[in-house]
Amino acid sequence: MIRKIKSFLFTVTFSSLTLGSMAAGDAVRYVNPMIGSGGHGHVFVGANVPFGYVQLGPTQVTRGWDWCSGYHYSDSLLVGFGHQHLSGTGIGDLGDVALVPMACKCQKELKFSHDAETVRPGYYAVKLVRPNVFVELTATKRAGFHRYTFGANMKKGYIAINLNQGIGWDKMTSCEYNQEGATTVSGRRMSTGWAKDQKDYFVGEFSKPVTLEKKSNDSIAVFSFDNSDGKPLMVKVGMSAVSVDNARQNLKAEIPDWNFNEMVARAEQAWADALGKIDISTDDKRVKTIFYTALYHTMTAPSVFSDVNGEYRGADGQVHKGDFTNYTTFSLWDTYRAAQPLMTLIHRDMLPDMAATFINIYRQQGKLPVWHLMGNETDCMVGNPGIIALGDLVMKGYVKDREAAFEAMKRSAMLDERGMNSLKKNGYVAYDEDPAFETVAKTLEYAIADAAVARVAKLLGKKGDYAYFMKRSQSYRKLFDPETQFMRGLGSDGKFRVPFNPFHAVHRQDDYTEGNAWQYTWLVPHDVHGLVGLFPNESSFVNKLDSLFTVDGDLGEDASPDISGLIGQYAHGNEPSHHIIYMYNYVGQPWKAAKLLRRTMDEMYGDGFDGLSGNEDVGQMSAWYVMSAMGLYQVDPSDGRLVFGSPILDEAKMDVGGGKTFRVTAKNNSKDNIYIQSVRLNGKNYTKSYIEYGDVIKGGTLEFTMGPRPSKFGTARKDRP
Repeated sequence: MIRKIKSFLFTVTFSSLTLGSMAAGDAVRYVNPMIGSGGHGHVFVGANVPFGYVQLGPTQVTRGWDWCSGYHYSDSLLVGFGHQHLSGTGIGDLGDVALVPMACKCQKELKFSHDAETVRPGYYAVKLVRPNVFVELTATKRAGFHRYTFGANMKKGYIAINLNQGIGWDKMTSCEYNQEGATTVSGRRMSTGWAKDQKDYFVGEFSKPVTLEKKSNDSIAVFSFDNSDGKPLMVKVGMSAVSVDNARQNLKAEIPDWNFNEMVARAEQAWADALGKIDISTDDKRVKTIFYTALYHTMTAPSVFSDVNGEYRGADGQVHKGDFTNYTTFSLWDTYRAAQPLMTLIHRDMLPDMAATFINIYRQQGKLPVWHLMGNETDCMVGNPGIIALGDLVMKGYVKDREAAFEAMKRSAMLDERGMNSLKKNGYVAYDEDPAFETVAKTLEYAIADAAVARVAKLLGKKGDYAYFMKRSQSYRKLFDPETQFMRGLGSDGKFRVPFNPFHAVHRQDDYTEGNAWQYTWLVPHDVHGLVGLFPNESSFVNKLDSLFTVDGDLGEDASPDISGLIGQYAHGNEPSHHIIYMYNYVGQPWKAAKLLRRTMDEMYGDGFDGLSGNEDVGQMSAWYVMSAMGLYQVDPSDGRLVFGSPILDEAKMDVGGGKTFRVTAKNNSKDNIYIQSVRLNGKNYTKSYIEYGDVIKGGTLEFTMGPRPSKFGTARKDRP
């Protein structure tokens, strides 16, 4: 279980800025971007705007797994300020095009103290100890803006552009820079890593003339400038994955002048607008900080991946131009569970472009995205999460060309890669036919995706496809062992793998992905009642589910570090567990969910730097909290049904688009009153323990009345999801 720690104070001073957070919106001042920067949170720390291509921030030397974002709170040395970072991933990459202020031409590390850092949405600053430089950063969608104030004792300042520097797996393969004049530098950086073929182009403009002092193989260029006037050196950097010309256009369009404070204000306003999509009421300042920081973390990605002229680099490596905004950084195995359902509530204007991006990726690489990064398919994690995400968008009405979407979904589900050949042959992925292991996880994830294909096929009247994929969505049944009541690895001979230990886990070398049998037995969110039916009776299912939260066992020394945030064997620190607590609603015992949800929100989330129980995973960990704090969660990722939990907020008003607001209130809410007693929807009594997506986006008011003891609300079979 996550260790609970005391909260820390994060700097909120505005240095030389003349603006204040209150002017930009109440929500912004509750965001603490340092939450999750320690422990295993792996969050991005720096300056960006919602869903921006540029994430400009400090980069440290990669010292292990916990430096995947390029920054970890335990460290006090920096190597530069890069323009691209990931947030919450388990693999490190990016860090591209880094600027490094220096006291001399040969300095390689920058020492700092967390006490001298200021970080809030859209702005990052740090007073370096060595060299004596005050660093300030802000960003637009496609450009970064730097302001470096060198000490008065430094008559000559130095700054480097480092194209060799990267994070984690990233390795520069080729690069070049060109000094176009006394104040302009341009170039490119090609790299391989998690993204096998990443291309970055940049144009940098300096507010003062700079002189080239030293260079190393076109990868590191050190410039000097006159600091005798004591004025800051400002640097504007436009970025593009297409060309230097596009980087120049991006820069000109988004940072047209040298008013740094104005750009900070614009970035902060962008965050105020985005965070203002959910207006909450609670007397608990800790909850408010955790909530708005979580909401902030859900908007780092997906990232804009097209330039201001509409051009983007496709999944085929070629340059394309579209009449839509193309996106990248799709951590879909994580985000299809809660982050995407949250987007369909508060970012509905983005969804048609998201769908267009998915379909174009399919056309360019032959399948829907699995884990897409900077135009590259990484094939990271298991299953077909792109199918699930696109299916959800089709079912909710955000895809204009539904036939094209169905084609992409069906063909992606019928490939022979990643164990699908074994699935088509056996009706499950056999452990002796797929050398990459994780066959239980693959089978279960494919079943969730197949359910999404079946739903879209039914919507479009494709009876044959509906029957085929609906049958395949039931493949989970073949892995269920009625004797042990666990999902187990099954061979091509129809026999379960032996020996079997439901606690034991070996990372990437057993039948599960970052988990064990205790956690994966419940990965049937698309057919919970079907899973219940595999047990002797409903009581047996409930007893087994109860046991999940109490049993204790040894996972073994080779278990994945992602198996974290444990309550018994429930692992909140990793995504396959995220829907499980809500399963109690399906068997008429929502009060058990309420108690566990409150415990999870209280223990697995904090307001300190170690405030996440596992990787942020590009918004999913935080999206779970945002949804659960409001008392809503989409268990089945493609059916649009939001299951009730135990809201911890007194009120949450969601801007669901089109000038409509959906208001969720919780009367008599407190730390003791955790159980739903009754519900009213738009003033009328409501008996179901869930609500349909279509009813939410119409706008209206959902009123929970809470109490200290379990009630019969939502327990009748007709009222269960």
